[in-house]
Amino acid sequence: MSDLRITEAFLYMDYLILKATKMDDYEEMMEMKHQDLTGSLMCFRALCCKGPPPARPEYDLVCIGLTGSGKTSLLSKLCSESPENVVSTTGFSIKAVPFQNAILNVKELGGADNIRKYWSRYYQGSQGVIFVLDSASSEDDLETARNELHSALQHPQLCTLPFLILANHQDKPAARSVQELQLGFSHCPRLWRLAAQ
Repeated sequence: MSDLRITEAFLYMDYLILKATKMDDYEEMMEMKHQDLTGSLMCFRALCCKGPPPARPEYDLVCIGLTGSGKTSLLSKLCSESPENVVSTTGFSIKAVPFQNAILNVKELGGADNIRKYWSRYYQGSQGVIFVLDSASSEDDLETARNELHSALQHPQLCTLPFLILANHQDKPAARSVQELQLGFSHCPRLWRLAAQ
């Protein structure tokens, strides 16, 4: 909206006020309004002509891990959802996780035996990977997780992407430390980052 159009809008509003109050001295009213017009015009510009806020960049991530590792709970917490209604994911789900400077669109893939063989179908378009690991799991589950991680790290669609391995359930008594897990996963073929949750 141009400055001229805004001024015309204010003048028309003044005319309507004058007509409603039956004020006889239009000149006196215009002089009072002229003092406030500059300030009002600046305020109007700040509110209406500012435009929409700049769009936050969006990044597509894939979140994988065995059943019970805490993928759904993690995403629910990041989305400020209630943790009481968390149900293990069957198949996949997509959540938009908002941050101040970006939005993460996270595809969470179920970790059951019969679903893991389909993980690779959902890798396309991903820009990063979160592998959630239950740090208090049994040795058998830890070995299965190690094999799945190794497979994901070598997958052609993921091999160049940033990888975060999240050692979840650190609050459980049987949880392994980050150092123990790093030793157990040291044979992985490329660089990755292990963080505790």
